[in-house]
Amino acid sequence: MAEYQMQEMNLPDKDGKRVLYPRIILSQRVDTASIAKMLSQSTTFTVAEVIGLLQGLADQISNQMSYGRSVKLDGIGTFTPSLTLRKGKERETGEEGSVKRNAQSIRVGDIHFRPEKTFISNTNRQCVLERSQHRFVRSSQKYTPDQRLEMARQYLSSHPYLRIADYAALTGLRHTAASLELKQWSRQPESGISASGRGTHKVYIMVSD
Repeated sequence: MAEYQMQEMNLPDKDGKRVLYPRIILSQRVDTASIAKMLSQSTTFTVAEVIGLLQGLADQISNQMSYGRSVKLDGIGTFTPSLTLRKGKERETGEEGSVKRNAQSIRVGDIHFRPEKTFISNTNRQCVLERSQHRFVRSSQKYTPDQRLEMARQYLSSHPYLRIADYAALTGLRHTAASLELKQWSRQPESGISASGRGTHKVYIMVSD
């Protein structure tokens, strides 16, 4: 059985009223070894063989995407590589005479995953929900500023950039508060975070060592 909690959205509705949405409470993370053990119990493969197959699958998906291909696994979903500029490289403006970015300035920055509808429906079919008995608390009240900074660093360790909307969703802060706090972090060299771009294209990146 899975528990859920009603949490407040970062933005109110059109009438300015608070809006709550259901959010599942993740109780633990199941790792490869656990999945391999469960699969071995329902197949003729040993745990080691299942782990080897899963690692081989991961290697093949990575290899195929490195050639500019998306990978579709029936019953699961589609994996697609996404490119980003390397740290410290400015974006192209498209203006005449401006700097052009070559291949050495670009890298694979993320992998997008789009689940199949059957994958979602199968998960939903097996999911039995129960409302949590814990009192509702705004996400932003759960974390101290130092904890939110660490969350931003952890996010940037696996993503090329952090948007204000990403930080708001991550910490539970409202958009304005998230924007102000990110500006504060970017002005503090010790935070390890700096700003890139302007206006609506402004994002936050990890400072290169």
